Amino acid sequence: MTDATTEAILDATRASVLDFGVRRTTLTDVARRAGVSRMTVYRRYPDVDAVLRDLMTREFGHAMAAIAADTGGRDGRSRVVARVPAIVDTLGRHPLMTKIVEAEPELLLPYVLDRMGETQRTAVELAAQDIADGQADGSIRAGDPRVLAQALLLITQSFVLSGGIADDVPPAALRDELEHVLGAALAV
Repeated sequence: MTDATTEAILDATRASVLDFGVRRTTLTDVARRAGVSRMTVYRRYPDVDAVLRDLMTREFGHAMAAIAADTGGRDGRSRVVARVPAIVDTLGRHPLMTKIVEAEPELLLPYVLDRMGETQRTAVELAAQDIADGQADGSIRAGDPRVLAQALLLITQSFVLSGGIADDVPPAALRDELEHVLGAALAV
């Protein structure tokens, strides 16, 4: 949980990034937009990268939470096959993700090559629970749910970050193929 001042700082960072991009966002601009002093921002964040990490966690976490809230009456496999494309769709058109991918994709490289971020960990936990549920109801094959969830994360990231290069394929057809890949990967 964050307080109102931190939320104002994150909102101001979001606005600045969407207006100017990450590289041109400064903590001074963030403080001005948030209506707080620079010292207030610096007490919470040492630099723009730190506030950006929290911003991405908040924004992408909220997007995933909305999808996770739809538990539906489906079996575990059907939930996974429905949720993952929904996450791809949501993140793929999220204004912050769009801005970063278009203007400064190198900012995402650490989360693709070096380490998992908080949002990725949340996605793996959510998928692992759905996979365990699917294994319990017989709709998903045996295997360590965390390993299967991690594999799904790698597939999902490629669709979120690289889906735009498939410009000669209709988005609906690509989404259908993702559902097919997921269904086949988890099939008993």
